[in-house]
Order: sequence, then C-alpha cells, then structure tokens
Amino acid sequence: MESNYAAENISTKQPPPREKARFQGEDGNEERARRPETTQGKRPQAPDRSALLGFSLPKEARVRKRAEFLAVYEKGKRFEGRLMTVFILPSERPLNRIGVTATKKAIGTKAHDRNRAKRLLREAFRLSRNEIDSVGVSFDWVVNARRSILSRKLKDVIDDLGQIVSRIRTDVSRKRGSRSAEIDEE
Repeated sequence: MESNYAAENISTKQPPPREKARFQGEDGNEERARRPETTQGKRPQAPDRSALLGFSLPKEARVRKRAEFLAVYEKGKRFEGRLMTVFILPSERPLNRIGVTATKKAIGTKAHDRNRAKRLLREAFRLSRNEIDSVGVSFDWVVNARRSILSRKLKDVIDDLGQIVSRIRTDVSRKRGSRSAEIDEE
C-alpha cells in the first residue's frame, strides 16, 4: 500500500492574513520621516565622471609592453621591500610610469589573490604620486608583488612603497652629488 505523505499531512489552505504587528501607542500611527535630500520618484544624481577620472592612472602612466618590462628588468636598478620588489629605469618621459606583476609563483594560483595584489600596488603608487614625483627624475617602475602583501592593508603597502621611494631619493641625490663633484674636479 502506497501512501501519499504530502496529501495526507500538509495543508493546502492559506493562512488568514495577519494584522499589523505594530503596537499602538501614543505615536504608534506616525510614519517614519522620509529623507529630505531625495524626493520620491527621482533618482540620485550620477557622480561627476570628470572629477573621478583624476583619480585613475592614465594609459601614458603605465608600462604596458613586454619589451618595456624586460628593459626595466635588464637595465634597471632593483629595490627590495617587505611586500614588493621594485625595479626602476630612468626615463625620458615626463611621467613616472608603472607596470605591476603578481605571478603565480610569487602569489599563488588563485586569480583573485593576484588581482588584489595588483590593485593594492597600483593604488599605493597612485596615492604616492606626489612623493614619487618629488624624487626629481622620472622612472619606469616595475613593481613585483610578494605573497606577504595578501595579508596586509593598503596603508602597509603605501608605507613600504614610501620607504623604497626614500631609498631611491637618497640614491638619486648621491649620484647627483658625485656627478657635480666630477664636474668641479674638471
């Protein structure tokens, strides 16, 4: 004998509509005040895109081609940090350009980890642009992420990049000082 459990045990009747669960009191029927800045039926205004574009790195501020990366690796100078390795090569361009790498070998096989590492490095570079420009020489930068960057916040990445920039600044000023001493000797 086969039984139809659902037909025997589950009711198909709809429950009666519930009354309001609100407690009636002195101010029980008052409605919540609406936000004054938006009127009903109007959407909020879209952000000004031209103002937001100032925050991005333009295409001319990026190292993009493989040959450019290889040139920086081969001819550039290397600086080690806790969260990144930076290679710099003096450039004739007016802007400092950045190229970012986060390899499977260094970071791991998960794409979202590599993407986060690259986002952190690009954002740290973007926020440190004034400090980087104060070095006085424009460079092509290639920044390689290390695995330790994944457990850090943006502030730590900015601090690490700031330490590297200060080492670059002292290196540049030392070279300028030795060149001026050579010129004075002649």
